Amino acid sequence: MARPSDQRRGHPGRRRASAATPGAAPIAALLVGSVALGAAISVTRDPIVPESAIKNRPIAVSEDGYVSSETCRACHPSQHATWYASFHRTMTQVATPETVRADFDGVVVDAVPGRPMRLERRDDEFWAEFDDPGWEGPPSERPRIRRQVVMITGSHHQHIYWYATGHERTLNVLPGAYLLDEEQWTPRSALVLSPQNQGVATLDGHWNAICIVCHTTHGKTQFDTPYRSEPIADQAVDTTVAEFGIACEACHGPAADHVAANRSPTRRYALHARDTADPTIVEPTRLDPQRSSQVCGQCHSIWEFRNLADERAANADGLPYRPGDNLTDTRFIAQPTANRQSPDMQALLATDPDFVRGSFWADGLVRVSGREYNGLIDSPCYTNADTAERTLTCFSCHTMHQTPEDPRPVAEWADTHQVSAGMEGDAACTQCHEPIAANVAAHTNHAAESAGSRCYNCHMPYTSYGLMRAIRSHTVTSPSVRETVEVGRPNACNLCHLDRPLAWTADAMDEWYGHEPPALDDDEERVAASVLWLLRGDAGQRALTAWSYGWEPAQTASGTSWMVPYLGELLGDSYDTIRYIAAGSLRTLPGYASFDYDFTGDRDDRIAAAVRALTDWRESTLSRERRDPELLFGPDGALDTAAMRRLFDQRDNRPLFLRE
Repeated sequence: MARPSDQRRGHPGRRRASAATPGAAPIAALLVGSVALGAAISVTRDPIVPESAIKNRPIAVSEDGYVSSETCRACHPSQHATWYASFHRTMTQVATPETVRADFDGVVVDAVPGRPMRLERRDDEFWAEFDDPGWEGPPSERPRIRRQVVMITGSHHQHIYWYATGHERTLNVLPGAYLLDEEQWTPRSALVLSPQNQGVATLDGHWNAICIVCHTTHGKTQFDTPYRSEPIADQAVDTTVAEFGIACEACHGPAADHVAANRSPTRRYALHARDTADPTIVEPTRLDPQRSSQVCGQCHSIWEFRNLADERAANADGLPYRPGDNLTDTRFIAQPTANRQSPDMQALLATDPDFVRGSFWADGLVRVSGREYNGLIDSPCYTNADTAERTLTCFSCHTMHQTPEDPRPVAEWADTHQVSAGMEGDAACTQCHEPIAANVAAHTNHAAESAGSRCYNCHMPYTSYGLMRAIRSHTVTSPSVRETVEVGRPNACNLCHLDRPLAWTADAMDEWYGHEPPALDDDEERVAASVLWLLRGDAGQRALTAWSYGWEPAQTASGTSWMVPYLGELLGDSYDTIRYIAAGSLRTLPGYASFDYDFTGDRDDRIAAAVRALTDWRESTLSRERRDPELLFGPDGALDTAAMRRLFDQRDNRPLFLRE
């Protein structure tokens, strides 16, 4: 069933002094004091409100065989502990003093729509006041509203805060989002790569209908009529989940039968002794390669319901997929390389012509993060493997529970995308490609220990975009200049060798691997590919390239003394996220670590910052280190601004919204 573009499954809509040490006291006196203090706390503490009594937000309920991760913990404490440390668990959290990272204590936030946004903490509650995003009258008469923040999504890099609208369990989103690393509020619209968003947008009910699918376990939207088929104030909304976040049963299936069966110690011992699968629960790594990866693909893919009846059934009962099922039996997985002409895809394109462009490159390979299953199923290591053992799956490289032999701190394992021990490097590939491991340099034509000999860098380059950064592609490919020219996707060689033209890369690929060079225009012959992507590329190419300018292996291969003019140019880009990425890369350069720049500031201030960066560079010795014509420098070291302007005038300015 086709739906408006901002409702696609997998797509968001439219950023003290220490106390004095007490003197000695009799132990009995300290004990009496402790007892008295405990009594006072027990008297004054607010009673815990049962989940079932909460009416202003979605609630967690145990039904349909789901029993919650706390039940699993009793028998599986180590697995529970590593899951608890992961970002899967915290993808959705109830807003509490333990989960809210932003400061709400009387803070006023000006740099967001609905300004100013006033934040307030009332005991253990969090409140915000801002302009009403749902106001449809004259902008000058837009009223202020005050709402309680009750839910958080995101946990690794960003916090998105959701407030209770006052209409049953419906949520809406604050106009500002919180960047965790920077400890900074930013307009919510600035978090996604999309054209400048003017005005105050509302996402009333969006969490209930869309986010719930992949940010909770067994979510039930429970709108009485289809979402947005009528004003949401006229709809009944009773949204529930089995558990907030991605919990045990999202991957292992409902566990009630498993818990009941394994109350018997005899049964548990027998299963352990035989080392056989327990039929009452699903162990994803025991499934065949296709279905094991589909367990991840239920969230990490771009999909849609096939018809309205399926959607309404899921609205009432939750999605029908259970781990171990065939995922495509109950949903349409968008895979333009294989089903672009299918009736399901054509129905999507009929209502949303930009559907493919917003998620995929022109050849159909996925270009956005969080959809790694789409990348996997287009990989030859998945499609062409001749045995199950040699078929690439999600679990070839990742594990959902850190293993005992992994020496890394659990926080490091979680922060590095739960990559399995030993899979951080070439072993992930050489476990199948053994002959290459024997002489890596002969295959790569780079020094064996260099970044150019790392399998990931060449075959899973940073050509996907998401979370305001470049992400490794999960489609295993080989570098191709022809694909860059025909599709627009930057190739791995030029994402590392930022100072080299496509012609240089094409000649090397011809010499080393016999790849016939494609036809190139004059600029592709003479100008560094990264400079072309930054000046004349589309918004997605600019974002990926700006990130690569801050990537250490690329800086080592290309040098950095020449980069400031190009990153400075992007400080004035019309896309918020490109400015954010460019500023981050600029701050990795010598002398710019503390460069003062606000990517959501006034345009005049941003342009002034760009001029300041360029002026500082021109007055430094850095500006005299390179004379490469490929970087548009003249023999005297002066930058060819006329050539820059000519390329800038060729920029692909078609609006682009990348739907993470």
